[in-house]
Amino acid sequence: MLHDRVLVEAERDPGERRSGSGILIPATVSMGRRLAWAVVVAQGVNVRTVQVDDRVLFDPEDRAEVEVRGKDYILLRERDIHAVAAERLSDGRTGLYL
Repeated sequence: MLHDRVLVEAERDPGERRSGSGILIPATVSMGRRLAWAVVVAQGVNVRTVQVDDRVLFDPEDRAEVEVRGKDYILLRERDIHAVAAERLSDGRTGLYL
């Protein structure tokens, strides 16, 4: 990885979803700008705010998809990350910071 780039793996495919009340939402329904979560797989040398295995929140429209050894990943700039969920705090809690 180079510079400020972050390689992430999306947590789930954009298929059917369920609402909080259990209603099935088909994949064909278009939603507004919806942010997505992903797990960091690799990072560039100039990335300061995330580490491998952190969960990051990003806009799916601001991404570049790449295939590495037959597996699909998403390539982001560090500045395109909206939030980070990390489990590296000393007391074991998950920290969410923006």
